[in-house]
Amino acid sequence: MSEDGWVGDETTYRVAVPSDDGGPATVFEHLWTPYRMAYIRGEGKPTGAHDCPFCVIPTMSDEQGLIVARGTTVFAVLNLYPYNAGHLMLVPYRHVPDYTDLTPAEVAELGAFTQAAMRTVRAVSGAHGFNIGMNQGSVAGAGIADHLHQHAVPRWGGDTNFMPVIGLTRVLPQVLRETRKLLAEAWPEAADDREA
Repeated sequence: MSEDGWVGDETTYRVAVPSDDGGPATVFEHLWTPYRMAYIRGEGKPTGAHDCPFCVIPTMSDEQGLIVARGTTVFAVLNLYPYNAGHLMLVPYRHVPDYTDLTPAEVAELGAFTQAAMRTVRAVSGAHGFNIGMNQGSVAGAGIADHLHQHAVPRWGGDTNFMPVIGLTRVLPQVLRETRKLLAEAWPEAADDREA
């Protein structure tokens, strides 16, 4: 190991992470994404229901709030910080932090909206697969931990290529408003297609 903390030969370099101290984490590579720190630090992150974006968004027009569909207890909205084009969030209107706080009606509609989101994105953009999930609590990675939301991230073969990994650039083929319009137009058919 050199004085500056680098280890390796002339072709491979790794930064020694002192907190690993030879433990199990030493086998993991580290991918640094410092551009995400502004989001993590959360300037303007909500402090309660009064300024929660998931409480404010439903008061906006669909176009302004990037809402794709509205249900009785749940709505679907595009993520402002998408991991992939068409990254939707399925959100209950009620400001609750935990999945166990949902009523049976909210759980049912959240499930139905998840299915409709998958059908819609497949119909519009031919997604090969999805990452579906929710982070419960800030320690689990929830950016807005006080208002439950489920992510539906479309995936395609080869969608993690050199651009985000080497170029530190995520390529999104459409602006969010165009994506919202396409998904909103296709949503009713996908939501009604219960037999698909």
